Amino acid sequence: MSQTVQAALWMLGAISSFTAMAIAGRELGDGFDTFEIMLYRSAIGLLIVLVLIYATGTFRQIGIRAWRTHLIRNVFHFTGQNLWFYAVTMIPLAQVFALEFTTPLWVILLSALLLGERLTLIRIIAALMGFVGILIVARPDIGSLHPGILAAASCAVFFALTYVFTKRLTRTENISAIMLYMSGLQLIFGLVSAGYDGDIALPSAIDMPLLGLVACCGLLAHFCITKALTIAPATVVAPLDFVRLPIIAVAAMVMYNEAIDVWVLVGAIIIFMGNYLNIWFETRKRA
Repeated sequence: MSQTVQAALWMLGAISSFTAMAIAGRELGDGFDTFEIMLYRSAIGLLIVLVLIYATGTFRQIGIRAWRTHLIRNVFHFTGQNLWFYAVTMIPLAQVFALEFTTPLWVILLSALLLGERLTLIRIIAALMGFVGILIVARPDIGSLHPGILAAASCAVFFALTYVFTKRLTRTENISAIMLYMSGLQLIFGLVSAGYDGDIALPSAIDMPLLGLVACCGLLAHFCITKALTIAPATVVAPLDFVRLPIIAVAAMVMYNEAIDVWVLVGAIIIFMGNYLNIWFETRKRA
C-alpha cells in the first residue's frame, strides 16, 4: 500500500471524527451549554488519557517544570473549543469548518509575533488570501453579523494560539504530558465555568453516547492527523483535510436541511489555496 493511500485512510479517520464531533455537539446543544459539553468531554477524555499513559508506561516522563506554559496553552484551547461548540449550534456547519480552516494562517502571523519566526513574503500572501476567504465566507454586514460567525472566526485565532504554545511545549514535553495537562486543566476550567451559577445539567442515558462520541472523536481526529503527517508530507495531507468541508456540507444538508452555500465553498477554496501555497513553498525550500 502506497504512502499516499495510507495517509488518505488516516485522514478519512480524522475527517469522520471531526464530522461526528460537530454533529454530536449540535445535538447536545439543546440540553447543554458549551461549558457543560467541555466539562463532560474533558472528564471522559481524562479517563482515556490516564488509561493510555498507564498502558504505555510514560507516567514517569511527566513533570511540572512547564506548568505555566501548559496553563496558557489550555486557556487558549478551552476558549477556542467553547467558541467552536457554540458556532456549530448557531450557524451552518460548512461555514464553521470553512472559517476554522484559517487556523494555519493565523499560526503564520502569531508564530512571527510569539516565536520569532520569520514572516516571509509568501507567508504574508497566504495570510492575505485567508483574510479574503474569511470575507467571502462571512460576507460581513455590521448591522446583521451573526454571533455564530464571530465565534467561528474567533475560535480559529484561539486554535492558532494553542498550536503556537503546543510547538513551544514540544521542545521539552512529550505528548503524554501535553494530553494529561490538557484533559486535567480543561476539566477544572469546565467545572468552574459550568458550575459558577450552581446549576450543571446532568447527562441522561441518551446523552452519554453523544458526550462519549465528542470526547473520543476529539482525541482520535488529532491522532489520525498526526499519523498521516508521519507517513506523507504536508503537501499531500493538506488537500485531504480539505475534503471534510464538502463532506460536512452534505451531512448538514441531509440531517439539518442546510442549503449548500456556493460562496462558502468559494471562500474556503481561497483559504485552502493560501494554506497550500505556504505549505508547498516551505516544503520546496527545505528540499
